[in-house]
Amino acid sequence: MLKIGFVGAGTVGTALAVRLSQKECPVVAVSDQSVASAQKLAKLVIYCQVCHTAQEVADAAELVFITTPDDVIARVASEVQWHKGQGVIHCSGAHSSDILEPARRLGAAIGSFHPLQTFASVNQAIDNLPGSTFALEAEEPLLWRLKELTSLLNGNWVELKSGDKVLYHAAAVFVSNYLITLVKLALDLWQAFGVPPAEATKSLLPLLKGTINNIDKIGLPGCLTGPISRGDLGTISKHLSALEARNSSLLNTYKELGLQTIPIALAKGRIDESKAKELKTLFNHPEPFACCHSKGAKRPKNLAQGKLRQGSKGLGDSFPSLRSGLRLTRSE
Repeated sequence: MLKIGFVGAGTVGTALAVRLSQKECPVVAVSDQSVASAQKLAKLVIYCQVCHTAQEVADAAELVFITTPDDVIARVASEVQWHKGQGVIHCSGAHSSDILEPARRLGAAIGSFHPLQTFASVNQAIDNLPGSTFALEAEEPLLWRLKELTSLLNGNWVELKSGDKVLYHAAAVFVSNYLITLVKLALDLWQAFGVPPAEATKSLLPLLKGTINNIDKIGLPGCLTGPISRGDLGTISKHLSALEARNSSLLNTYKELGLQTIPIALAKGRIDESKAKELKTLFNHPEPFACCHSKGAKRPKNLAQGKLRQGSKGLGDSFPSLRSGLRLTRSE
């Protein structure tokens, strides 16, 4: 096995160093701007030397992981005197291996090795790393080495080209970071009826876990449930009215997510094109439906009795299912 070194002793670097050393990969050197951080990593890895500079790590190791913050990667790559036959890898999700071009010019093989995982703390990162998917970008024979490391970590890999990294990372943000944002928005709504965040979190977690389980076991689009999957215009209209009364920014978020969900509902097959069109109309122009189906709703001041706004359609024209007297029922 190649001697491995780490420049950067943060959460990702520490987790990789610990797990690789447990698989008998020789992790021989580490450096960090914080000597204390480097020392903490070295204590977790047998025979790992604490170095004071990135150059010392490069001199001691044949395969060097740059696990610094993204903004520091280019500087490390340009300041170190790399040598031919050496492997230099960064672990950024957004940057391609092109950022390591100074190392390539000196004869090193370059690549990126990004664990598609969320790391909130060192201990949690060490626990979650095995079994993750790793985004690999490199040329042979370094690519083969990275696949070998992935196998040692019981992971899966996906090969990316240089131009793929930004969209790949944006997708990760949607799945991980924005999921947390959505949970936060839900918790805020629960506080409107007096439930504190801790209790709301405990209540919502089974739903969240059940949703993730459905994604895993059933997959898209079959795992989609809820009012959009049923074409339940009445329920959605109530949501829109309630959100408009409470928080206009949440209303816009709900509407945009709703529009993005309609194609999934169509693919599932519970709604047809006609219903999808009604849903799009509701999300884009909710006022007529919301006004006519809210008890005590006031007529807009600029709307004369018995007349519609210029250019607007009648309720039956916008929502044919209502005109036909279709009864909307809950089945999911």
